[in-house]
Amino acid sequence: MLFTFFVLLVALGLFAGMLGLLEVGRRIGLRRMQRDPESARAGVGAADGAIFALLGLLIAFTFSGAATRFDQRRSLIIEEANAIGTAYLRVDLAAPDLQPALRDSFRRYLAARLDVYQKIPDMDAVQVAMANANRLQTEIWGQAIAATREPGSHPSVAVLFLPALNAMIDITTTRTMATRFHPPMIIFVLLIGLALAAAILAGDAMAASKTRSWTHVVGFAAAVAVSLYVILEIEYPRLGLIRVDRFDQALADLRDLMK
Repeated sequence: MLFTFFVLLVALGLFAGMLGLLEVGRRIGLRRMQRDPESARAGVGAADGAIFALLGLLIAFTFSGAATRFDQRRSLIIEEANAIGTAYLRVDLAAPDLQPALRDSFRRYLAARLDVYQKIPDMDAVQVAMANANRLQTEIWGQAIAATREPGSHPSVAVLFLPALNAMIDITTTRTMATRFHPPMIIFVLLIGLALAAAILAGDAMAASKTRSWTHVVGFAAAVAVSLYVILEIEYPRLGLIRVDRFDQALADLRDLMK
């Protein structure tokens, strides 16, 4: 909830800042119109349009990237569940006397993998859980190698079981890196800076009206602030209100099937 509070604070700060700068821009525009009423707005439309277009593009691309990464993270959870499930089924290829220990290792490994993501945002606990999962990976791999040398194992155990284990291990690295893949912070700084600059220009453009249109003033600021809030929530789906946690149910269901 700390992340949600931080993001909400950033969005509210942007909203308040844009409201203030809209008023500043309006007063700047009024003063310029008093000095030169006829040409106060001459030649500024192109600059306004460029800034507003750049702000719109930046919001669109940032939102699109965050949504794409959100979907990828959900897909990777399903891929890991499938990889673990496939490797677990191929335990049947090992010698019968080795299967109980292998199945127990798989159950503990799956519980450890679930624990890694359930411990977020406590990064110290995450590191402990990840170390435990890595240790179990090594244990399972050693048991699989032993199964390939056991006379009672299926002749194709090395061909079928080991590649499945390799895929199961590889997906953990992919998921770990996916959680760390975010746009550079300068992108969000630029987005906020452009939003504030656009607020000044919008306020300046509204100076031509004798009365303030609060619908447009509040609506413009709120739209940009809410967009930033949603982008940040989607970009960090393990920390805020918009989460991928429910897709962990695929791993939880697989764990229940292993009992």
